[in-house]
Amino acid sequence: MKLLFFAAICLMSFNSYSQSWTADNGNGTYTNPLFYDEFSDPDIIRVGEDFYLAGTTMHSMPGLVVLHSKDLVNWTFLSYALDSLSLGPEFNLQDGKEAYGQGVWAPCIRYQNGMFYIFTNVNNHGMQVFMAKDPKGPWTQKPMKSKIYDLSVLFDDDGKIYAVYNYNEVRMVELKPDMSGVVEGTEKVIIPAGNNMGEGHHIYKIKGKYYIISANYAPCGRMQCARADKPYGPYETTVISAKETMGTKCGWLTDNVGLGHPVPEPGFKFKLTPDAESYFGAVPLHQGGIVDLPNGDWWGFSMMDFRSVGRTTFLSPVTWKDGWPYFGIEGNLGRSPRTWIKPNVATQTTPIAPYQRSDDFSGTKLLPVWQWNHNPTDGKWELNKKHGSLRLFTLPAKDFLWARNTLTQRVIGPESSGTTLLDASALKSGDIAGLAILNMPYASLGMVRRDGGFILRFYDQYQNKTIDKILSSAKVYLRVTGNYDEDIAQFSYSADGVTFTNVGDSIRLPYQLKTFQGSRYALFAFNTEGKEGGYADFEDFKLDEPLANRSNNIPVGKVITLTNLGTNLLAWANPHGMMHSQGKGSPEANGKGVRFKVHDRGKGRVALEALNGTGFLTVVGIGISGDVRMLKEESEAGLFQWQDMLHGQCMLLSLKTNRFVGLTPGTNEPYGADFPGTLPDRKDGTVFEWKIVEE
Repeated sequence: MKLLFFAAICLMSFNSYSQSWTADNGNGTYTNPLFYDEFSDPDIIRVGEDFYLAGTTMHSMPGLVVLHSKDLVNWTFLSYALDSLSLGPEFNLQDGKEAYGQGVWAPCIRYQNGMFYIFTNVNNHGMQVFMAKDPKGPWTQKPMKSKIYDLSVLFDDDGKIYAVYNYNEVRMVELKPDMSGVVEGTEKVIIPAGNNMGEGHHIYKIKGKYYIISANYAPCGRMQCARADKPYGPYETTVISAKETMGTKCGWLTDNVGLGHPVPEPGFKFKLTPDAESYFGAVPLHQGGIVDLPNGDWWGFSMMDFRSVGRTTFLSPVTWKDGWPYFGIEGNLGRSPRTWIKPNVATQTTPIAPYQRSDDFSGTKLLPVWQWNHNPTDGKWELNKKHGSLRLFTLPAKDFLWARNTLTQRVIGPESSGTTLLDASALKSGDIAGLAILNMPYASLGMVRRDGGFILRFYDQYQNKTIDKILSSAKVYLRVTGNYDEDIAQFSYSADGVTFTNVGDSIRLPYQLKTFQGSRYALFAFNTEGKEGGYADFEDFKLDEPLANRSNNIPVGKVITLTNLGTNLLAWANPHGMMHSQGKGSPEANGKGVRFKVHDRGKGRVALEALNGTGFLTVVGIGISGDVRMLKEESEAGLFQWQDMLHGQCMLLSLKTNRFVGLTPGTNEPYGADFPGTLPDRKDGTVFEWKIVEE
């Protein structure tokens, strides 16, 4: 799997790292996803002018994260509702038991009468409620003696508290006001099976009506909505979002490891399915809900299976039509723009990332971006204030997946690299410590202590491949660099932190349902001889995101060509006045008709002027084939919201039709502006590769 993405020698300095991904483009727009790292099963509420977001954290500790925002785009960390789960040895990786993919599932965050509530299922241990007067914590945990999962809660106007849950056959039950459990005899089926509803429900009361939004996977991901005049129904249902992948393929998948399966041992034969072209699967927007602004606007939030990054959160404008809250904008309901105008709130906000991801370990606490793999073993790790390092003491484990006190943070896309400086001088016989990608299969690069010295050991669980290199020094820089849009990563090492040498081939990063999470950077140390050993010091961790700075992703003021990914033909200003196509080897391909100047019109909007004198790209009529014209005078019909698809690709959203410019490949038709969106493979005629040809 050696790929050109990775050079044999990486010359990037250990001390150079860039900003972190934020959805805010700094020009009044945002680009999805909100986070380019995993944030699954999102639930959002508004309290006054503040928004709060909670999400699934599974077996990772601390868990049950809460974020805060003023504008739904820029989010900051507030708290974790729990530090650990004391519900059995599986949460401690003890007695041969583990909780991968279990723990905190699909929380529901609510606010009522001065109290914040988070309801969540701890899988196999029943429903729990966490309560706090301040969302910063502290939070109090209380078991609710019920095994309801993926629930949503409504505090109704009459004082009753309802919870909806279940898959396909939607059920409702009342909760006791003291949160001690459910009110016996109140459980009812409110939407029978076969009415196109799924799971992960979100319930609301809006203008006297009851709405339930859910995710359905039969046969692919989409969002459903039900409404009724009474909490117990009867309900009618419809689809409010479907087919929206924003050009994201279903990534590589592990077929034979999932919930209920044992942790794979070394030598296990993994079965992986390659990424699909335009197969939807669970990629399209699903499992989310809606939230209103103080001014009355509504916005939708949902998640998408985002390849090896995991499931992450997306934001969509909501348009009410015939009493239904459709994701999308007028004229294109059910689909969502990737780039759009930020929500209209009173507070002025600036771009900010939710976490600081690089850590020199000089603080008294770990940064909140870090989570332990299962509960930490207290007393067997410490932050060394004097030297500014993380110290992990080695505990016995049969392999990396059973190692306690493994410290993780989510990988972040589209590309990033994590680098640490490891001091292995205090390791003892049988100890190994280093940097890994936590996944199933996993891969690691670490230092092994052996009599007489140290060995640098690379291990790829997918190929069951080990590479050893003898090192003379106990200190080494370890790095893993990932292209998470392609599900691959590469390990490397360095003696000086400047010149890095690759180890092994690039590794495959599938998504799988055992951890039920995306890939994670991991710092680890354990002993393979069944005993406690020495310790390892990690003196730094740097995270570099080379594509996080997107300030040049709209080539304003530049002259560009546009190549359609579906036809591999250049967009061409036909002298007849239409936008058409030309082959790259044609005489016209060298002329001014394939060159367009990008004019900035503010808030991510552009006008495109053909340099052959035919005029500005303009949409006339209803935008059908032939309606994308070249007109001498610029007008509002020539405004396009530039959709940043990353990697030098874009879509053009017409602000006249609220649909995308495109054509149907293989037809030789001229362009139209009536396409609802793109397919996962981006080859349906709506996605362009842009290239600057004149500054």
